[in-house]
Amino acid sequence: MATLSAWPWGNYGNLKYLLYAPLAAQVVYSLAYEEDYSRAFWCLNVLIICGLKGLVHVLWSTYNNMLFLTRTLRINPKGVDFKQIDHEWDWDNYILLQAILASMICYMSTPSMLIISTIPLWNMKGLIVSLVLHVTFSEPLYYFLHRSVHRNNYLFTRYHSFHHSSPVPNPMTANNATLLESLILFVVAGVPLIGSFLLGVGSISLIYGYAITFDFLRCLGHCNVEIFSHKVFETLPILRYLIYTPTYHSLHHQNMETNFCLFMPIFDVLGSTLNPNSWELQRKIRIAAGEPKREPEFVFLAHGVDVMSAMHAPFLFRSFASMPYTTRFFLLLMWPGTFMVMLVAWLWSKAFLCSFYTLRNHLCQTWLVPRLGFQYFLPFAKQGINNLIEDAILRADKLGVKVISLAALNKNEALNGGGTLFVNKHPDLRVRVVHGNTLTAAVILNEIPKDVKEVFLTGATSKLGRAIALYLCRRGVRVLMLTLSTERFQKIQKEAPAEFQNYLVQVTKYNAAQHCKSWIVGKWLTPREQSWAPEGTHFHQFVVPPILNFRRKCTYGDLAAMRLPKDVQGVGTCEYTMERGVVHACHAGGLVHMLEGWEHHEVGAIDVDRIDIVWEAAMRNGLSSVSSLSE
Repeated sequence: MATLSAWPWGNYGNLKYLLYAPLAAQVVYSLAYEEDYSRAFWCLNVLIICGLKGLVHVLWSTYNNMLFLTRTLRINPKGVDFKQIDHEWDWDNYILLQAILASMICYMSTPSMLIISTIPLWNMKGLIVSLVLHVTFSEPLYYFLHRSVHRNNYLFTRYHSFHHSSPVPNPMTANNATLLESLILFVVAGVPLIGSFLLGVGSISLIYGYAITFDFLRCLGHCNVEIFSHKVFETLPILRYLIYTPTYHSLHHQNMETNFCLFMPIFDVLGSTLNPNSWELQRKIRIAAGEPKREPEFVFLAHGVDVMSAMHAPFLFRSFASMPYTTRFFLLLMWPGTFMVMLVAWLWSKAFLCSFYTLRNHLCQTWLVPRLGFQYFLPFAKQGINNLIEDAILRADKLGVKVISLAALNKNEALNGGGTLFVNKHPDLRVRVVHGNTLTAAVILNEIPKDVKEVFLTGATSKLGRAIALYLCRRGVRVLMLTLSTERFQKIQKEAPAEFQNYLVQVTKYNAAQHCKSWIVGKWLTPREQSWAPEGTHFHQFVVPPILNFRRKCTYGDLAAMRLPKDVQGVGTCEYTMERGVVHACHAGGLVHMLEGWEHHEVGAIDVDRIDIVWEAAMRNGLSSVSSLSE
């Protein structure tokens, strides 16, 4: 490993943030025990500036990932996958480095330089001096060093190639670099500020303004969305040489022999390294924003679960969304704001694009119905939700989407009959509406060992419960169906072949399964109800949300899910609590429907005869089971 390429705290994980502790401790100590607050004042400002720098990156990332706003202006159409997200995980290392170096400068300064009263809040001369120093020192120094690193194979491979290892530039790529490069960038950004103070014209607003603007422009250049209108540069051509655009810098990542400037293309012009397509490509992207784009062939129509998990959306915290959802303390602070957004969305909203990936050149998207789980069970909200789902289906049909798959509550039987409402209302639909429950049933059934002779089934008369019971009885498995409705039980029993009907047994209490070690859970179980299961029981489940892991000597299966094929590209978001690269079975069911080119709708009751057909098709197309046991 090359000298100064690795970060000193590279193996510390989140413990690296403890390096901010001395600054915070200095603030507390000074306020409590010292009469002179000057050092505390500067330490506090360093912490605030670091926080603002991080916020700039997060906000740019949020905008960059708001596909419902930015899709038509994206420069690189590819998605950011888990590999790139992990590569950029420590993008904030340079902020921590700047905090350490700034605090060192603070402690090395003479007491007279730290006196608060001598530093004005605003000084126009300081702004002018910093701009002059930036243009005459920072810009040319960065350009010269950047170009030199690219043309020196030793330096590029050992240092700068780390930055260029991100296939799709985005705001988090901006300062994701090695230690040496971050040190150089600190000098480039620091000279205009230090120079202004040495000349006696520095100010508090200059420190904040220059430090934040520097990061803002770095994120702007690495944003994968072209935000500048081409008309601005046509009206004022000189601006082309004074400020770069996201398209301008993206060309540097595509052709690493051009466009080396920091923020001002004039230096590429002077150094004869300007990419000739820089402004024409930017113009084409902006003009093409209003033209038809590549439309998806498959859409998974998802919905929110609750207020907390709504913050798992990829356009909020990319790194958080790239991991299976778990409740985090910092999310509690955002709960009120998220709740207000939910209320606004309730009044005015429609399904929107949330994420995408490609599979064998098929564009697959996830659209999100802006409703949370509890709203689906409010009687007065039923019609509004169906209207949103219907609107999404009709929009997909108009765009030429082949298959739209409905997530859990979007296909609720009581809501729309598992999708039958829309198919019956619009018989000429070209898009195929799929509930995906056939593959969900197949996943659950294939988790059950072949030698099992008896199972206990809750949620037995539901759509999935019915299909599971009918399938298992044909295998000669005795199914204890928990239901109080004899009428519903007998209706399902009559659907089974006569020779297998005796394998379906109605039970009305949980104690009937006290000797059965295979429970299939389609209805929420309380700890008391789980206590009837004998030791060694495995709980297969298709209930949302999953039941609590209450029994220590029992095992619990995950919700029905499948792993996407290995050749999938651009997946960087976890689907709720699923692990990376895993999607709910209903999502996978729609995907199989599209890959196989099936022309029928899959709505309403599950066709038991197709369970094995759909499972074999999933295997044939590279999807795989992710059944696992958790103690």
